[in-house]
Amino acid sequence: MQAAIQTPVNKLENSIDFYEKLGFRKIEAGNQHVYTDGKVVVEINPDRYARAGIRLYQSSWTSEVDWLKGIAQVHRFDNGYLLSDASGVWIYLMEAEPAWQFTPEPTSFSVLGNYAGISLETTDMNRSAAIYEAIGFKTTQGSAESGFVGYDNNGFGLVLMKPFTCPHLFFNPSMTYFNSGKNLEVIEKIRTLQIPITQEISHFNKEGIVDNIIIRDPGGYGFFIFND
Repeated sequence: MQAAIQTPVNKLENSIDFYEKLGFRKIEAGNQHVYTDGKVVVEINPDRYARAGIRLYQSSWTSEVDWLKGIAQVHRFDNGYLLSDASGVWIYLMEAEPAWQFTPEPTSFSVLGNYAGISLETTDMNRSAAIYEAIGFKTTQGSAESGFVGYDNNGFGLVLMKPFTCPHLFFNPSMTYFNSGKNLEVIEKIRTLQIPITQEISHFNKEGIVDNIIIRDPGGYGFFIFND
């Protein structure tokens, strides 16, 4: 299985400029616009019907879809299936080979720092967990019952959280970056690039210092740039 983030656009050039400013590198993908920070693949999709979500590629999803139809509304389209989990995130199950080839780097190389996966806040932990487990995600930490569970699928990681876990703005879905005490440097670089900051967060700092921020790309995809 291959996996990518899909982000829509308001104007294609705005999204390309956003990712290139942050140091994402373009991947050869024919006429598609695909970028990476070394850890995650981002497909910038200018189609007017595109929505922020996750795209998973494999030759067939027939057996998984047969089971998923019992807990979710599954829509068929030309190259696969579409559904959403209880967080509202769109999941595209693509029955095709992606137009790009990708080998992860040892570390992510964008301005944003250390990529740590997708974060989702869900109103129904059990249903969200059941959906991701059905499409091949394996638990790496926590549990649905505890209100926090981490998953991995062939190197593509995500975390599910119950409601009222995070005392800040939350956009489903969001990419998360954890910078282990170096986040002030990362934030300063983002400011220098004049990337708009959606929220400055001092909640976790005893001295009231803004050491965590949230930004969004032009298509609305969230980014948590956090210190730990």
